Formats: sequence, C-alpha cells, structure tokens
Amino acid sequence: MDDRRDDVADVPDVLDAGPFFHGTKADLRTGDLLTAGFRSNYRPDVTMNHVYFTALVDGAGLAAELAPGPAEPRVYAVEPTGPFENDPNVTDKKFPGNPTRSYRSRDPLRIVGEVTDWTRLAPEALQAWRDRLAELRDDERGEIIN
Repeated sequence: MDDRRDDVADVPDVLDAGPFFHGTKADLRTGDLLTAGFRSNYRPDVTMNHVYFTALVDGAGLAAELAPGPAEPRVYAVEPTGPFENDPNVTDKKFPGNPTRSYRSRDPLRIVGEVTDWTRLAPEALQAWRDRLAELRDDERGEIIN
C-alpha cells in the first residue's frame, strides 16, 4: 500500500479509499490542482462551488466525453487535498446509496497521473447521454445541488 492511501485512511469518516478519477477535456499535468469556481458541464449558467470526482474510471470517462468543447476527453487519477462528501446530485436522489461512487469537495484535487485505459462510448451511446442531459436542463429534476 502506498503512503497516499494510508493518508486517506487516516482522515475521519472516509467514504471511499479510492483510487479516484476526474474526467475533463483540459490538458493537465501531474501536480496540477483542479479547483471549484468553474461553470458546470451540465448547466453552464451555474458556477460550481465544488469539484467532482469518482472512484469509477469509466464514470470519469463519461464525464470527460460529456464535457463541452472540441478537445479530446481525458481521465486523470486524482487525490483529494481535503475533506469530501457523497455527490448529492446522484446519492439517494437518483440512486439508492452511492453506487456511482461519486464525490465532491470544496478543496482542490491534485492530479497524480493520466489514465488512458478507460472505456470510450460508442457515438450512438454518447448522443443518447447528450440528449438525456438536454432534457434534464429544461426540467427541474436537472437541478444541480451546488
């Protein structure tokens, strides 16, 4: 077990020991910090108070593919620099418990490396996700708990 995992295990009330991932279209380097304060990928009129991440690499891949912009989707291994909580946008709201292993933090996430072996969606599946998100934007169920 590496030292980072031991550090996470020492934090009170740890929800998940990871590893953790973040999907984006940003070109980042090891050591860079992901911070809150940017527009939501799903509701561009909302500035996010948290940075979101997951313990499922393919979940981060989906987020990367759905992120706006023409750049290539990327998945990064990340480590929280402070406390984090279950993502209330999915936990017990859309799914019982937290099967998506989705989390959020007000503190930055540190990039520890890029992951390249995640599963890409077929174009038809990606379009179905985009269509669903477009429907949610116009529906109150698409509200982001920020």
